[in-house]
Amino acid sequence: MATGLLLVNLGTPDAPTTPAVRRYLAEFLSDPRVIDLGAIRRALLLHLVILRVRPAKSAAAYRAIWNDGRGSPLLYYSRDLAAGVQARLGASWRVELAMRYGRPAIGDALAALADCERIVVMPLFPQYASSSTGTALARVMELAGRAWNVPALHFIPAFHDDDGFLAAWEAVARPALAAARPDHVLLSFHGLPVRHIDRGDPYREQCLATGRALAERLGLGDHTVCFQSRLGRTPWIEPHTDKVIAELARRGVQRVAVMCPAFVADCLETLEEIGIRAREQFRAAGGEELVLVPSLNAHERWVQAVAELVAPYAPSKLLPERSGS
Repeated sequence: MATGLLLVNLGTPDAPTTPAVRRYLAEFLSDPRVIDLGAIRRALLLHLVILRVRPAKSAAAYRAIWNDGRGSPLLYYSRDLAAGVQARLGASWRVELAMRYGRPAIGDALAALADCERIVVMPLFPQYASSSTGTALARVMELAGRAWNVPALHFIPAFHDDDGFLAAWEAVARPALAAARPDHVLLSFHGLPVRHIDRGDPYREQCLATGRALAERLGLGDHTVCFQSRLGRTPWIEPHTDKVIAELARRGVQRVAVMCPAFVADCLETLEEIGIRAREQFRAAGGEELVLVPSLNAHERWVQAVAELVAPYAPSKLLPERSGS
């Protein structure tokens, strides 16, 4: 009987259209782990403010990165990763991809793995946050618990300091940085409201640990760890990526490279927010060039790292060793 592997990423709309983005955002932002307000305040904010304005803007951003043949980059890169990990692990494993929001749905992926003797769940978020890893794990447990025969579940914890993960980033970033010849490197992580840190999320410290490890591995000189994608008026963790970019341009820095080690697949936040908007911002402020370092996507070293992270959960690895008679 096979061992199941469920890879879970955040999600993406089905199409770069306003209605599709509205459906996606309605599901995403209704999650109390994402907008951690009371139910009434969250609903008012979502339906009276966010869903009236943001879907059209986000749809335009998605259109800028959408692949006509393959669709959403986050989805097709994640599928490529799942296929690569399946090939590496072999027939004794069954690998399924799911998104916390949108499709492929977690429930459908669990159904596809229903006859596996155990399911290993790996949220594809290197650093733990309740609004990403936490909600993915909670949803998997909720849906798996509805089955008559509840499956045995094993969870891969945050891998922000895993050697394979860091080695994969080194393999991707080293040639990209050599080609970019940056004067300054940004390690830009997704932002988080300060109140989430105050509630106990280890996210910021884990991001800083990832940043330190990558800076050491890559021998980075001038570099800054910063945080992007903030939303709303409440305080978010600092420094903010857009403000750092503006300051670098004011200081006369001409060439910047940006790595985004909170994302294992290129997506809206990397390709559009950094690769397009941040590049335009930097050049408009007087900088020469801002280069986005590609994410891990389905790089062979990342495929290897994922396989190595889950390999200890193979049946033979979980059985105790028997002493000789």
